[in-house]
Amino acid sequence: MDQLLSLYFDLDTMQRFFPMLWDGFVLTLQMTLLVVSIGISTGLLLALVRTFGVRLINWPIQFLVDFLRAVPPLVVIMCTFFALPYAGISLSPFVATVASLALILAAFAEEIFWSGIISVNHGQWEAGRATGLNFFQTLVHVVLPQGVRLAVPLLTNRTIEIGKATSLGSAISVAEILNQATSAQSVVANPSPLTLAALMYVMLFVPLVIVSRWVERHYRWQH
Repeated sequence: MDQLLSLYFDLDTMQRFFPMLWDGFVLTLQMTLLVVSIGISTGLLLALVRTFGVRLINWPIQFLVDFLRAVPPLVVIMCTFFALPYAGISLSPFVATVASLALILAAFAEEIFWSGIISVNHGQWEAGRATGLNFFQTLVHVVLPQGVRLAVPLLTNRTIEIGKATSLGSAISVAEILNQATSAQSVVANPSPLTLAALMYVMLFVPLVIVSRWVERHYRWQH
């Protein structure tokens, strides 16, 4: 037990590297907020575009969505960071990670929003049109609120998963929590910084998990 405490719960080591890991925590929080805001808004926009039924637009959207959902996030990050410079586009590790994860979240969000929209009874469309609303007004004021309500529980879980994937940015030297923890561990040859990193991840994502459970219960009750 003493060996376990000294290896994984060395308070002196944790205190020494806390400022370093706190910087990583702040960066991880910033990345998560950017990924979530960009990803969800882009996914909603793509789902709205699909409702107009233009095949020349919908086919590329569906292909991109299916591709991003099938490819592992780390592969997308690595290709974005290492391959795009050959096309004349160079991104910083931070931007490459945020852009990659935002695109992946957008792909999942688009499918979730789209499923919510098409799940709305067709009679709701007819009711909206009967009141004098045009197609777009019916979509925005009648169908979309119901579709979003159906999508929210699934979307919260996917958001948490993508948020945790910010740790993959360490593969291209983003100084987020995991990167800082592994750097600290290599300095002192003690895994206590990783324990501290785990606690920070808990502090960051457990509130989101609690909120997601509340949202699931809330919307399940509404149905």
